This record gives sequence, structure tokens and C-alpha cells, in this order.
Amino acid sequence: MKISFHGAARTVTGSKHLVELSDGKKILLDCGLFQGLGKDTDRFNRHFGFDPKTVDVLLLSHAHIDHCGLIPRLITEGFRGKIWCTPATRALASVLLEDSAKIQEDEIRYVNKRRRAQGLPLLQPLYTVQEAGACAIFFEEVDYNQWAAVLPGVQVQFTDTGHIIGSAAVHVRYQEGGQNRQLSFSGDVGRYGDAILRPPASFSQADLIILESTYGSSLHPLHVTTPDLLLQHIEETCLQRKGKLVIAAFSVGRTQELLYFLNQLEVENRLPAVPVYLDSPLSVEATEIVKSFPAYFNKTIQRIMQSDADPFGFPQLKYIRTVEQSKQLNFENGPMVIIAASGMADAGRVKHHISNTVENSRNRILFTGYCEPRSLGGRLLSGLKEVNIYGVAHEVHASIEQIRSMSAHGDYDDLCQWLSSQDPNKVRELFLVHGEYPVQQDFRDRLIKKGFDSVKIPEMHSVFGA
Repeated sequence: MKISFHGAARTVTGSKHLVELSDGKKILLDCGLFQGLGKDTDRFNRHFGFDPKTVDVLLLSHAHIDHCGLIPRLITEGFRGKIWCTPATRALASVLLEDSAKIQEDEIRYVNKRRRAQGLPLLQPLYTVQEAGACAIFFEEVDYNQWAAVLPGVQVQFTDTGHIIGSAAVHVRYQEGGQNRQLSFSGDVGRYGDAILRPPASFSQADLIILESTYGSSLHPLHVTTPDLLLQHIEETCLQRKGKLVIAAFSVGRTQELLYFLNQLEVENRLPAVPVYLDSPLSVEATEIVKSFPAYFNKTIQRIMQSDADPFGFPQLKYIRTVEQSKQLNFENGPMVIIAASGMADAGRVKHHISNTVENSRNRILFTGYCEPRSLGGRLLSGLKEVNIYGVAHEVHASIEQIRSMSAHGDYDDLCQWLSSQDPNKVRELFLVHGEYPVQQDFRDRLIKKGFDSVKIPEMHSVFGA
């Protein structure tokens, strides 16, 4: 067997790992979009590092765009196999891919307007809305904990990782040298104390493990409650400074958590009387999909739903659907909360809201999870006094804050707990992906102390025999 790593290799986005079995069959684990890598982003997204026509099957861990966002391009370049995932992942991926295509078409249209004026060649989007829609026929569903035959002699099982609705670790069973083997790919591992989802599930013994490491060198705060932190940001920004609180949040997972916590504050009569705008048609649609899979919720929220039919809604919440409604918020001067995608602020409506609020010291930009250092969110969090947005320089006078307790990625304790069902002596190789290199080096040392003898950190496009 050979494994090559074509994304999320010493970086946190673009998850893409190609497994070649001894009989020549090729299995792709995830097909994610690179995000937030500055000028390198487009180049990485246009070159896979392998021939899509040679891939026999795609196994998808979950629907976040950095894990599924290049599927349309994979298909346009010749992939004709099946895409296996959980039912919730299939439902979410459909709307997320279409939204990704819309964003690309809009941004290319904006860029080409300038390039045309400068006499430069026009650019094409990575894929179109039509190409995103054409992916639907390739998807196949399999429920958690069931083994499904995806190729002759190859089975896959998905186990819950509690990261977002439908997220899964991918376990591949195959034969090698007359022996049964298992490769387990973590996808993204959630937190064991998640507010909404069930905790990550244990899994059968693996010979090879590919493990994410986003927070492999840190622990999430234990003694800070997210609703109280949100309330503090609302009071300081909207009540004391009469400004706008712009919250950057991924459409799936983070947005639903925000709505859940704000609803909790409203139920407790603690939510200030300021309007809360959810400015993301995708987030609205994703929230409806999340609510359609209540069996994936943890016991706490299932109990809450016995008395509160909609734990993601409250009277002050207003949905913004059209571009015109979104633009109108720029002319509203009163205090308000605006929740918009994307979480790293590198695309979507939140980027426009930041450009319209970042120069006013009354306002606050709040990030609710990890931001790649080269993304707009990462640059703002680094303390830059000026940022370039859509080709325009903006002085940063708004306060820039981050709530780390909301991350949907497990910290090193969560990741080690996910590994606790494994006998380290039976794991031949453990590969760390989906993390920054210094973080991965620290996490590798921790795993070696726990008995995992061979822990590797692949570089982009590196190939390992396993």
C-alpha cells in the first residue's frame, strides 16, 4: 500500500489523502478546498497532484468545504467513482458545494472587472453552480457503524466524530499479503463536551491511522462558559459602545452553536434587547438540515427539545436572505449583532461586513474558531493595523476578539481520548495531518510518549509505503 498526502499536509485546509492498494485500486479520503493561504490558495486548488481519472472511490468524512469543496473539480477532471458518506453529510455537502460555487462565480466576476479594465486575461472559477449540482448522482449513503462494500475486497465504516452533523471517522478494511488490515482516518475530531452533538465514538483496532492535529498542542478553556462570553461581547459592543458586533462563523456547526447559546441567554432572560441578524442564506438552510437529524444530538439538547421545540431560534433573531437586505445593514447605525460566514472571513458576506465596520472603533469583529494565519481572520487576529479587503486598504480601529472555547475541533486531550480505544503496539504507522507544523511536532512528541512508536508528519504531495 502507498499513501500520498495532497492537502492538509502541514497546513489546516484542503484535506486530501490518496490510498493506493496493492492491487492498484485508488481510494481518495476527502477532497477539500484550500482556504486562507493567500496567493498560493488558487494555485493549490487548481492542481491536485494526482490524476482524478485514476481514482476509483472517494470516502468523505464530512461536509465542511475544506474537506469536500473540490469534489466538483475532481469530477470535471474525470473522476467517475462513487462518493460514500453519511446521510447528513450528503445533505449538507449538496448545499455547501452550490454555495461555494456561487461565491467563486461572484468573486471571479469582481476580479475580472478589474482585470478587464487593466487589459489582463480573464479568470475562470474553479467550478460553476451547474458543475456543483452535477455532483449529486455520485453520492452514496451509509449510516454510522455499518460496514459497506465500496470496492471488491474493500469495506468502509463511518463512526461519529461529533465535529458537525454527519461528521465521521473513515475506517477502511482491505486485504494485504493475505491478511486483513484496517486504515482509520479521523476526519475532524470533535469535543467530548460538545453543546449539541454526541461525543466521538470509539473504533476497532487499526493498523494505520491518519489523524488530524489542529489543536494538537493546546487545551481549550475549561472554566469559561461560552454563553457568558457571548453576553460579555454583546454588552461591551452593543450596550456600552453602541456599536456593531460582527461574528464570523462557519455556516455548519459554529452558527448553530451560536444560535443555541443565544437562545439559552434569551430563555434565561439575559439576552440584551438588540437585534440579531443571521446574514447567510446558507446558514439558514444548513440550520434546517441540522434540525432534521435530531438523533445525532446529545442527551442534553434532546431533553431541552421536549420543552423548547426550536433550540436554535428566539424572538430577536432575524434572517437576512437577499443581497439587498445584507447591504442595508451597512446603513443601519444602531447597535446590532451580525452573524455571517465564513469563519476565517476569507469569503462570503462576513468579508463585506468587516470591510464596512473595521474602521470604526465602536465596532467589534469576533472570531469563533481557528483562522489560518494568512486568511483575513488570521491577519486581523495577528494585530495588523491595516488590512487589504477586495483590493482596498482599511485601517483597523474596531476591536478584534476571538472565542477559543467554541472550536469544533478537539484539543490534545480530546484527540488522545479518541485514540484511547487503540493498542499503540498494533498501530504500524500514525500520520498527522490537518495542522500547522510546529503544533504537529509538539503533538508527535506527546503521542510517542503514549506508546505510538512511528508518528510521521507528511509534507505536501509526499508518498509513504505502509
